[in-house]
Amino acid sequence: MIFTWGSTYYLMTVLAAPIAAETGWSLGSLTGALSAGLLVAGLVSPLVGRAIARHGGRPVLAAGCALIGAGLLTIAAAQHLWVFWAGWLVLGAGMAAGLYDPAFATLGRLYGRDARSAITALTLWGGFASTVCWPLSTLMLDAWGWRGVAAAYAALHLAGTLPLVLLAIPREPERRPDPATGASAPARMGPRDRLILSVMAAIFVLNGLIVVNISVWLFTFLQAQGLTLTTAVALGALIGPAQVAARVIEMAGRGRHHPIWTLAASTCAVAAGLLLLAADLGLAGAALILYGGGNGLFSIARGALPLALFGPDRYPVLMGNLAAPALAAQAAAPLLGVWLMGRADASVALWAIAALAVGTVGLLAVLWRLAPRDTVPV
Repeated sequence: MIFTWGSTYYLMTVLAAPIAAETGWSLGSLTGALSAGLLVAGLVSPLVGRAIARHGGRPVLAAGCALIGAGLLTIAAAQHLWVFWAGWLVLGAGMAAGLYDPAFATLGRLYGRDARSAITALTLWGGFASTVCWPLSTLMLDAWGWRGVAAAYAALHLAGTLPLVLLAIPREPERRPDPATGASAPARMGPRDRLILSVMAAIFVLNGLIVVNISVWLFTFLQAQGLTLTTAVALGALIGPAQVAARVIEMAGRGRHHPIWTLAASTCAVAAGLLLLAADLGLAGAALILYGGGNGLFSIARGALPLALFGPDRYPVLMGNLAAPALAAQAAAPLLGVWLMGRADASVALWAIAALAVGTVGLLAVLWRLAPRDTVPV
């Protein structure tokens, strides 16, 4: 997960400017390629969930590693912008099969309802992706250039993570559809289940819009409040440790509380942090610690709550279905940010993003009332 996230989602943070400087391609066209990759990931995710439900996670995660390697090799060899975009489209399919959601689905199939501790541990270590890969990418960039960085990560996946998946993840028996109905257990959902799933998907969509826009515009927001870029960067650095600290606290709880409490803590902390930041009370550090802690917990809740509410049999398919709108929202989020910043000043844009966070809290209340009483605390 560290290298999968670091060589896809976080790759352009380090490489976008050097690629633009060498090739003359605009930064907009380069970030557009990332958005296109995320959109492909969203479109492919339901197919990934169904594949894991039927064949297990081992072949799907292996395919994800192979696709990421192929996409990175295409990017490394790109002499034209359309080839660069083609590489990102391949990377999008690889992200759908190789990031958190298919990994969570794999753990759900392997460990059933006991997968929560493994999901928590996975997100804890995965949280170090930017910490490990941003400095590593910078070192390789200085030594080999941006094409060398992409090629090196491709080699790492094809020679490292792919064999690791095949060696370490057990092979599972194939699960065939019910011969009487022609459908699998995950496909059989009542109206209430579908409504719960829709509310959960809406929470995931709003979170995707929030996280991407804060990642892109945070320094702009802080500088608009009168802070220097150096101070803004230092404050932004608080988010990562806060994410990891929140996940450590969650792990220390050993799953004694229902994961809906984890989602509640996450959404409330994110909303409180962004409201505090938007209010510009001189407490930006505290606001970003709250936001970072809430965001760190959200990754755990995203994996653990569907498992608790729907059970392990339906879990892989549902994770694929939930990933699709969330990834599409992340693909569209930069466009929303540009639209907000173009029509209003930074303060108004930040308040709008904070309003989205308040919306997630409202949706959480709806989800709590909809969820079956035997699966959530009263």
